Amino acid sequence: MTGDFLEGGDGTPYRRFTKAEWEALRADEPMTLTAEDVVRLRSLSDPISLDEAERAYLPLSRLLSFYVEAIQNLHTVSQRFLNTDEPKVPFVIGIAGSVAVGKSTTARILHALLQRWPSSPKVDLVTTDGFLQPNAVLNQRGIMRRKGFPESYDRARLVRFLADIKSGKANVEVPLYSHLVYDVIPGEHVTIDRPDVLIVEGLNILQPGVPGKGGEPIRFASDFIDFSIYVDADIDDLERWYMERFYRLRETAFRNPASFFKRYADMSKEEAGKFGMDNWRSINLPNLVENIAPTRSRADLILRKGGDHLLEQVWLRLV
Repeated sequence: MTGDFLEGGDGTPYRRFTKAEWEALRADEPMTLTAEDVVRLRSLSDPISLDEAERAYLPLSRLLSFYVEAIQNLHTVSQRFLNTDEPKVPFVIGIAGSVAVGKSTTARILHALLQRWPSSPKVDLVTTDGFLQPNAVLNQRGIMRRKGFPESYDRARLVRFLADIKSGKANVEVPLYSHLVYDVIPGEHVTIDRPDVLIVEGLNILQPGVPGKGGEPIRFASDFIDFSIYVDADIDDLERWYMERFYRLRETAFRNPASFFKRYADMSKEEAGKFGMDNWRSINLPNLVENIAPTRSRADLILRKGGDHLLEQVWLRLV
């Protein structure tokens, strides 16, 4: 078997693959996306090409197909044993990582690839942004500058959503979040209706639950995830990518009069850059160090990126 065996930060064994070794595990998995699809699906500052998507995500698509098949077979065995005919449980994939690392690109490309499996499964994608507390609540609690930190989310609602999905409930609502106005839109939602596979992307999706006051465990989002992915990169690269994206948004989306960040577009580039760097170093970096990066060792798969934003290594948990 290819790859080097190593210990993760928490003593959990992973097998590490170079990019070439990982690519070889694609086997005969076909590429069902076009170059135009990849351009449409990638994030603003993510340079991923069709070739890179093939090398990084076709082996992962193949691996996930095996996991989904195994879970479905287990469900069939349980049905036979219990003599029931209950509907199969959706397979939930969690994708975590820092701001600007490319989680959204990973989630959207996987979403498109999995939909094109020969079995044509129903695949849905949600982000945890919709479960952020409204800005009015964050301001009332004095934590607006901690938006994205665990305490800024309606974690109970997120857990209820995932519990409903896992129980096979139909038409489960997800609050709608607007990056333009930087807030949850009151009364708006998207509906998720019994998917075969659900992809959930978010900063803190892999955080474990904590014991309650009486010592009883409290469920958290990670309890409902069947396969977890952490997209990883060096902090210096993340800072650079964040600022590159910030400057691009300043020239595009921030210029929309309705944008929450319109003030940055009206500033000089130097002045806006100071605000962008402050946002990174006082909000996003502390959140990464304190809350997001510590969950990396809980992931089933770690996609490690190099300074060029392209895949460099893959770590796969074996147990």
